Amino acid sequence: MKTLIVYFSLEGNTDFAAKRIAEQLGAELLRIEPEKAYPDKGFRKFFWGGKSAVMAETPRLLPYVFDAAAYGRIVFGFPVWASCPTPPIRTFIRDNDLREKHIAAFACQSGSGAEKAFGKLRAALGVDELEAQLVLIDPKAKPDEKNEEKIKAFCESLR
Repeated sequence: MKTLIVYFSLEGNTDFAAKRIAEQLGAELLRIEPEKAYPDKGFRKFFWGGKSAVMAETPRLLPYVFDAAAYGRIVFGFPVWASCPTPPIRTFIRDNDLREKHIAAFACQSGSGAEKAFGKLRAALGVDELEAQLVLIDPKAKPDEKNEEKIKAFCESLR
């Protein structure tokens, strides 16, 4: 089954994890970006990102190429913002027919909220369960052998 990792990364943690997972699964990567970039520093980062996530906004994305028929599995990757998946992920879900796809997800966080974010992701997708899910604590910013072990186990569960 061909796998695509669809992800958004603000500070590089999700990008780091997506590349590690793609390497282990032999998956392709699709990094999505909003047309208007989110602030990436200070109070504005938390305020605008959190507000956008809580309000379930769906920002316009920069153009990307995606052929749903080419993939049997989609793995979503995102940083956790206010216990939510990031808004660009919500836009991608809204704009693409993902029915009949196996869906997995990973979330990068500094604190907590990933479990709630996975629940909101399932609701946006209209599914009861994800094939697999993974929570990482700042995998790029704070390298840790436990994160590497979690990535390996996540990938094994998808094989």
